Amino acid sequence: MGVLPQIAQDLLPQLWATSPEDAIARAGVVITAYALGVVLGAATIAAATAKLPRRSLVIAFAVAFTVGSILSAMAPTFELVVIARFLAGLPHGAYFGIASLIAADLMGPGKRGQGVALVMSGLTIANVVGVPAITVVGQQFGWRASYYIVAAVFALATAAIALTVPRQPGNPRATIRAELSAFRQPQVWLALAVGSVGLGGFFAVYSYVAPMVTEVAGLGQGWVSLALVCIGSGMTVGNLVGGRLADSGALRAITVLLPVIAAWLVLLWAVAEQPFLLFACLFGFGAVTSALVPSIQTRLMDVAGRAQTLAAALNHAALNVGNALGAALGGAVIAAQFGYLAPAWVGVGLAVLGLLVALVSRALERRGNPADG
Repeated sequence: MGVLPQIAQDLLPQLWATSPEDAIARAGVVITAYALGVVLGAATIAAATAKLPRRSLVIAFAVAFTVGSILSAMAPTFELVVIARFLAGLPHGAYFGIASLIAADLMGPGKRGQGVALVMSGLTIANVVGVPAITVVGQQFGWRASYYIVAAVFALATAAIALTVPRQPGNPRATIRAELSAFRQPQVWLALAVGSVGLGGFFAVYSYVAPMVTEVAGLGQGWVSLALVCIGSGMTVGNLVGGRLADSGALRAITVLLPVIAAWLVLLWAVAEQPFLLFACLFGFGAVTSALVPSIQTRLMDVAGRAQTLAAALNHAALNVGNALGAALGGAVIAAQFGYLAPAWVGVGLAVLGLLVALVSRALERRGNPADG
């Protein structure tokens, strides 16, 4: 996301020459393609591999990430980069879902949310260190260098998993049919909708944070990395807090956090032209949105019954539906000449819609369990 302008300028030169805004908006398809790969792969791969040993699976998926990143760096055209990103996204949901199950088992009873948060902290710390560093590399040496470095990191991660993660069996009784039975639960669909819509606003803003910093706040490209550090730092704090909130009641945490996200996006829109306030708001924005993620995953695991592998993977499908939705809608309002702050209002609308879905879920749950209402 931090090197989106470089991708647009390099692979869409004619469009860039006539309209950088349109070029950046179209380049957002690269993000959407990866997200769609995650969505497709999460359900199919997780369901098909639920009975296999978990450690072996995460190693195989990490190898696939490495290969996908190399293909992304080598692709000569915009269309081939889009295809490579789609292929690279396929194992994402199953990887993080199974990793979350490993962590939840290691953490023990009553700490599933904290186990999920532990795995997700890898993503949040990556946003503090990796994303800004890769953005600098992309700005200095080209976006292709960024993907090669990502591939090297994945290769190191593969070795680290093989050396340190304990062996853990899969579910020998799992079948594709049993895992897919989760889709018969209305509450599973509602939880997926909350994650997809409620977090879409995060990606609407995050996907276009680079032009927000340079065009709205009037800062140089070097400040984009600092903006990403602010978001990532907030995500790290929010994720850890979110794990504890999830263990105390996932659905309750969701209905509290979504209005806060909507209000924070309004604040971000109001202060974005002031650099100091923009960076402070980006930190808070990362925190409140990241706090929501463990609750969504815990909620999915709560309502999925026996299909725990699929439920854990579906959280990442939901996140990446939000990623695709947010990137697409954010790009659309920018291309429509509403400006680089318009994605914040897209986020407000999506957070409110996610809250409405969560309230429907709570109402149905109370109707089914009157003693709890």
